[in-house]
Amino acid sequence: MTQRAFHAMAKPSGSDCNLNCAYCFYLEKQSLYPHASTSSCRMSEVTLETYVRHYIASVDPKDEVAFTWQGGEPTLLGLDFYRKAVALQAKYGQGRRISNSFQTNGVLLDDEWCQFFVEHHFLIGLSLDGPADIHNEYRVTKGGRPTHKLVMRALQRLQQHGVQYNVLACVNRHSSQEPQRIYDFLVDAGVEFIQFIPVIERLADGNTENHGLTLHAPGGESHALTPWSVHADDYGEFLIRVFDCWRTRDVGKVFVMNIEWAFASFVGAPGAVCHHQPTCGRSVVVEHNGDVYACDHYVYPEYLLGNITQNTFAEMIDSTRQEAFGTAKYTSLPTQCRQCEVVKACWGGCPKHRFMTTTDGEPGLNYLCSGFRRYFRYLPPYLKAMSDLIASGRPASDIMNVHLLVKK
Repeated sequence: MTQRAFHAMAKPSGSDCNLNCAYCFYLEKQSLYPHASTSSCRMSEVTLETYVRHYIASVDPKDEVAFTWQGGEPTLLGLDFYRKAVALQAKYGQGRRISNSFQTNGVLLDDEWCQFFVEHHFLIGLSLDGPADIHNEYRVTKGGRPTHKLVMRALQRLQQHGVQYNVLACVNRHSSQEPQRIYDFLVDAGVEFIQFIPVIERLADGNTENHGLTLHAPGGESHALTPWSVHADDYGEFLIRVFDCWRTRDVGKVFVMNIEWAFASFVGAPGAVCHHQPTCGRSVVVEHNGDVYACDHYVYPEYLLGNITQNTFAEMIDSTRQEAFGTAKYTSLPTQCRQCEVVKACWGGCPKHRFMTTTDGEPGLNYLCSGFRRYFRYLPPYLKAMSDLIASGRPASDIMNVHLLVKK
């Protein structure tokens, strides 16, 4: 029987981090492991070996085994942990195609880390929100000190060593007002691959607070937003402004994943991110102790699928429960969404953000709906022009020489 594709993201340091970013939704997950001190939330060598062995065995032999290391802050495990991981991958991979990606705030990166990344072809995701005043507003140390200089130092090291990297920039209520300045800053810093992530969280209700959490679990209808959550229309306008900057000067030189996803969807190619797919449920999280959760945004007790020391990935991911979780993304799509002209680009967005009601009072509308509509209604003329250019044997970058009159 063919093994169905899936992806696991490991959090070997759990929620432990050396920063205290105000908008981070994962720091408080320590409350889910009350009997472990923060510093003891480390993946053991036994759990690491179990994870590597089971993960490789669970992926179809014809597919690449894509390891993703995140946190918290994964560098807190130290380099020896990842040397061990790579050795285990070689041991159990036996010639399989294996890749590693690594999400970090960059603070602990030095030359030795960068040399390791190059040697083993790691793809690094660096968290950088833009210029110093924007980045430092929320991304601070445990002592409340700014981190921008430290992250820029990490960026320069990655570039000097030739490490493959991209930048993940969070878009919050403040930064959403500065699309061009943020985009220009990142491009001027030599960044070629960028992903913009909307920051959206609600304040916890009583039930969630019982778990020691301050942020709302998925589900339920509208609840008070955190003060740093981006406004829906502002996020849509942010993406449009970034797109306009990109299409007039950087096509073929800079790759904005939010645009790449939209283009893939427009031409019917694979590559769109999970929240803009009809269904989900094939990307799970492995916590430091081997616990497996339904999704990175669903690390809550009710979404715990099992543990890799007791269950196989197939048992957890192909379970009736997880199948229902993934298909609910489509089956719970409100009528307003199904009838929307951009549904095949949006597909309702991430289920975690579907806490609004439609104009007809139906639950399940994504908080970002109006922003997504702005963005996905704006792009098609340009995406078609690029698609036509490619079909005629010309590079998509020729769009920079094409003037299209488009209504906003």
